[in-house]
Amino acid sequence: MKKIVTTSVSAMLILSLAGCGSSAGTKATTAAAGTAASGVYTPGTYEASAQGFGGEVKVKLTVDADKITDLEITGDKETPDKGGAAIKELQKTLLEKGSSDVDAVSGSTITSDAVKKAFDDALKQAKGEASASQGSGTVSFKAGTYEGTATGYNGPVTVSATFSDSAITGIEVKDSKETEHVGDVAYDILIPEIVEANGTGVDSVSGATFTSRALKEAVNAAAKEAGVSDGDTFAKNTVELKAQDPIEDTYDVVIVGGGGAGISAAAQAAQEGNTVLLMEKNAEIGGNTLVSGGQYQSVMPYLVWDKNDPDATTGTGFDGQTYNKVKSVQGCIDELKTIYGWSEEPFDDSYYKDHEYVAGDIQELSKHGVHADYLPVLKELKQEIKAYLDWAQPKLDAGTPESELTLFSTVNLHIFQTYYGGLRQSADGSEWIYGNVDLVKQFITDGQEVKPWLESMGSTFVEDTQPTLIGALWYRENQFIGANVDTDGDGKPEEYKGRWGTYFVAPMTSFKKANEKNTIITRTTAEELIVEDGKVTGVKGTMYDGTPVTAHASKGVILATGGYAANIQMVVDTNKYWSSDYLSTSTKTTNRSSLQGDGIKMAEAAGAATTGEGWTQLMPISWIDNGNLAFGGGDYAIYINPTTGKRFVDETSERDVLSLGEFKNGIEKDGAKGVFIEIANAEVPIPGPYPYKEEDVANRQYVRTVAELPELFKELGLETDAETVKATIEDYDKAIMTGGQPQDVSKKQFSALIGTADKKADGSYDPSTYKLDDVKLRVRLLAPSTHHTMGGIVVDTDRHVLDKDGKVIKGLYAAGEVTGGIHGGNRLGGNAITEIIVSGRTAAKAIAADNA
Repeated sequence: MKKIVTTSVSAMLILSLAGCGSSAGTKATTAAAGTAASGVYTPGTYEASAQGFGGEVKVKLTVDADKITDLEITGDKETPDKGGAAIKELQKTLLEKGSSDVDAVSGSTITSDAVKKAFDDALKQAKGEASASQGSGTVSFKAGTYEGTATGYNGPVTVSATFSDSAITGIEVKDSKETEHVGDVAYDILIPEIVEANGTGVDSVSGATFTSRALKEAVNAAAKEAGVSDGDTFAKNTVELKAQDPIEDTYDVVIVGGGGAGISAAAQAAQEGNTVLLMEKNAEIGGNTLVSGGQYQSVMPYLVWDKNDPDATTGTGFDGQTYNKVKSVQGCIDELKTIYGWSEEPFDDSYYKDHEYVAGDIQELSKHGVHADYLPVLKELKQEIKAYLDWAQPKLDAGTPESELTLFSTVNLHIFQTYYGGLRQSADGSEWIYGNVDLVKQFITDGQEVKPWLESMGSTFVEDTQPTLIGALWYRENQFIGANVDTDGDGKPEEYKGRWGTYFVAPMTSFKKANEKNTIITRTTAEELIVEDGKVTGVKGTMYDGTPVTAHASKGVILATGGYAANIQMVVDTNKYWSSDYLSTSTKTTNRSSLQGDGIKMAEAAGAATTGEGWTQLMPISWIDNGNLAFGGGDYAIYINPTTGKRFVDETSERDVLSLGEFKNGIEKDGAKGVFIEIANAEVPIPGPYPYKEEDVANRQYVRTVAELPELFKELGLETDAETVKATIEDYDKAIMTGGQPQDVSKKQFSALIGTADKKADGSYDPSTYKLDDVKLRVRLLAPSTHHTMGGIVVDTDRHVLDKDGKVIKGLYAAGEVTGGIHGGNRLGGNAITEIIVSGRTAAKAIAADNA
């Protein structure tokens, strides 16, 4: 039914299968479905499955001639606290009643419906009736074209579906905000399958679960409008799945995982002259990189203060062009002074044995010393800071606003902030963690090469800014634009926008041009490392249709499979940092569903050691309905306690500090804990690929004036006092304008007012022009969800994987979030992109050196 084809995607050879996902069909395991000779059922065991919330839900029931004797229901991808609990409850009630005429479990409707559909299907087999989920269910419609809408990852998905009197004949996506190359890839795969199956019982596409579900629900809604004769049958109809002949081949390098680390490793390995196979679980490469903010942390020396030319206002970029230096932000110099005063004594945690450790409180932390391996960095940094303060302080004393001074930023500052931003104590106070200094210094130092390397392949960046983002601690982010790349070889570069262009099209094109054998195989799950005589020599996996894949690596295997933040059970089971009051199996995630920790498990099976798995970062600005990343920065916004109407945290703090503050000061709403109110001036753009303009979008954002806040809070079911919120905003803005601190909570760095005010000639605000009443505010309800797992495989600076004795496992390398020991207990915003690109390149270079 299906064929293996080689096709070109963005001028990249990608091995793919043009067909369906794993079957949601049914089978009788001990008795053939047929007409029962006597009694109600044909004795035996019968199986069926249906698409649940997170994945496939399976039902296996055993019957004698008259009754159901046993029932087993499984759904490994369902949320344990919700879908998992519903499965347990339904297993009992369905067995007791013997039919699906039972209520859905509250809060788990999708899982409940899937269980009941699969149960009915298995029961039909037992009764000798045709199985509707085998793609043979007959349905009828009123011929015509109808629309249907359902909620996807970023918002509504609307389809136009055309029906004959007996089949769906075509589907067109009319409106969708789904992420390009992440969610929207599901359309090209699922639409032909739905038409072929004459129904929506086809499997969701890995890595595009929300979009797949939305498409199928939208088509179901259109079918209902078309008067479908049997909606249940239409929703079960699927296509048969058949594995093809096994695939086996040999390459110099085999890479598992096609996110930022994997594609960087692939491009570098190809540039080293190696043939490369990249094996990707999802339908298209991109991994979590395509759902991240995408900015990467690395100071651009030409944009910041230069001790050799302190009064310079411009600098020369990597491209030879001249750019204006960026300005400091109010509060940065105070933080530099804290670091300058940091104790150089060995770190002494004795103070925290009888005092609460407060993450992010560097005023206190700086009094207790520094770990010896970071002392040289601190000493060098202090010399750099002293030179800057000697230049800046006289200007400040003379009345120059800090915002008019050139920004201080160095590689040593980045290294030291990564150290103290990741220095954390476990919840029980028994353990401290921080990043390995050699790994930290390596990715930050080598991060200086990221922009030139990507730009050499056609990537484009904003060259004259160093913004910040949530939990970054400083202004050194680099904003991507896209890429200008000749992907088809006609000598005419084309523009590819966004993260896809910058981080994927450019390196993919370089990868493809290096050797015609270089290949990416998608929708393929790696399952096992091949180990021969103590050396890793390849990977075994399975394509979505069951086709086995064996990839031999003559030089090395690189694991770049990402973390496990979507595996909430694994996060909870390994947790050392978060209170159980805050983190549970009902916590949502910003991650794609494919981030399950596959690479860690494969590496452990080959003898690899792991480290830091008890420390998971939560993203403090996530949507409360699905946990997805909302994007944003804390320097221009305020976070409001929904109960008191006041600020409760320094919004420019680390991500774990923000999340802890939200749990302690937020409320529980719609099943999400730590829900708070974010307010910003609606005209201040949200960094990252934020899809919404100055408009109301349900469950996303609301644009209001202060006078309209009472009605909005009532509409959202909040008891927040709008007058208190207004007073909080005014106090905050006054502090920014006068150089002071807000009454509620101090703030390290400010970059924008919530209201508006004119600026004077010297760059300071004129308080007499302040306005708030008519200003449009962007209001969002947000909460924490799992984002980045700091723990993973133990590696050295060459990204060799190490065993429990610290010895190199020959032939095995790892890069990106699958590794541990780098970010300590908390990762700075923007450090991930830097690290994954650097580590991918490092692993590829190490393979070349090891096989020279």
